[in-house]
Amino acid sequence: MPGVRFSAEQRAKAVRLVAEAAPQHESQWAAIESVAAKIGASAETVRKWVRRAEVDAGERPGMTSEEHAEVQRLRREVAELRRANEILKAAAAFFGAELDRPQQRW
Repeated sequence: MPGVRFSAEQRAKAVRLVAEAAPQHESQWAAIESVAAKIGASAETVRKWVRRAEVDAGERPGMTSEEHAEVQRLRREVAELRRANEILKAAAAFFGAELDRPQQRW
């Protein structure tokens, strides 16, 4: 079902269902396909949820959701600081040019 959004609770429940169903299936992928069919999501979507949960739980290497959010926040902050720096450079150049001009005394 393209465009369907699942809540965090629904994703967590799907991940739990995969973990519970895995022993009854020949592979984790088979359990993922089974759960995906039941909840109306693609198997690939459920697989991504499972992998993310495994990384967050420390069961699989990778960047956790919390680390990813922190990196995104820091990237936004760096971009904002770079913009501010460019504004300050332009202002310094403008006012520096003003100081270089000869002053008229009345």
